[in-house]
Amino acid sequence: MEKILVVQTAFLGDAILTLPMIQKLFELFKDSKIDVLAIPSTAEIFSASPYINEVIIYDKKKEKSLSYLFLLSNSLKHKKYSRIYSPHRSFRTSLLVMNTNVKETYGFSNSSFKYVYKNVIKYMPGHHEIQRNFDLIGFNYRNDEWKIPPIMKFNQSAKNKVDIFISNLKSNDKFIALAPGSIWNTKIYPLEYFEEVIKYLSMKSYNVILIGSEQESTVCKEIASKYNNVISAAGIFTILESIYLLKKTKLLICNDSAPTHMGLCAEVPVLTLYCSTSPHFGFYPYTNNSFYLSYDNLNCKPCGIHGKIKCPLKTFECGYKLDPGVVISKIEEILND
Repeated sequence: MEKILVVQTAFLGDAILTLPMIQKLFELFKDSKIDVLAIPSTAEIFSASPYINEVIIYDKKKEKSLSYLFLLSNSLKHKKYSRIYSPHRSFRTSLLVMNTNVKETYGFSNSSFKYVYKNVIKYMPGHHEIQRNFDLIGFNYRNDEWKIPPIMKFNQSAKNKVDIFISNLKSNDKFIALAPGSIWNTKIYPLEYFEEVIKYLSMKSYNVILIGSEQESTVCKEIASKYNNVISAAGIFTILESIYLLKKTKLLICNDSAPTHMGLCAEVPVLTLYCSTSPHFGFYPYTNNSFYLSYDNLNCKPCGIHGKIKCPLKTFECGYKLDPGVVISKIEEILND
């Protein structure tokens, strides 16, 4: 029996895209126990996976010292892991893995201090993150075999909370989810364009549920206050509850941000709108019923892999050139399919 540790201390989207890798690891190593080292904000996601034995919390924001890092790695050493896979590529992660003294370690070729890893796997920039993670564990896929949705289980309390919310809306079941926010401003499709989309959905008698974090609740409430068919659920639900809520919808429209991957967990069609970033980074919605739109005829795009606080050129053409009419046409195509 293998005892395996997966180190993924990145943010929510990266955490979700690690789940299919863990699912395949479980298949490759029958009767194995798979633990995950994660940050507090993604622990809920990993805890919902039926393939994970234990989630170990590493609060990087709170515990920043090297002394704590070595204390953590010593505690991991006592767990006697036979293998460590690290999709996360930071220098801090490499130090952590090095100090565990585990013999079979796997990391990417673009990891900081990659020489720590016994097995260095080539990082393929043009591939999807799911494919790259499968490369890390040695799962050989053909064609579209890598397009595996993340699997998670929902507890009854999460289901009940969402079901009560939906029943209180007292409206038809034509729900569209829209996630207008992001922590990076240049990833946010112009809000006035989002409102054009909402007007179209209103005309088609759809009810729009706005989702987002507690920090995004103000803007979501402001949008919802303008329309009879729009309600804000931002800040109301946990991540797991939000994913279950998405299961009740016919489509999710969002920016290049974590909701894209939450929609994949919910197995609903996703339409992701790219502004300053690019789908070529490998984080696009990959299921057959999902799509993305991006205006790419710009020399300045992409201006960064994560987006920025504000447009460096102060024009934000990557957002404004993606016409809401194009978005609406794609929505019509998806809903009429």
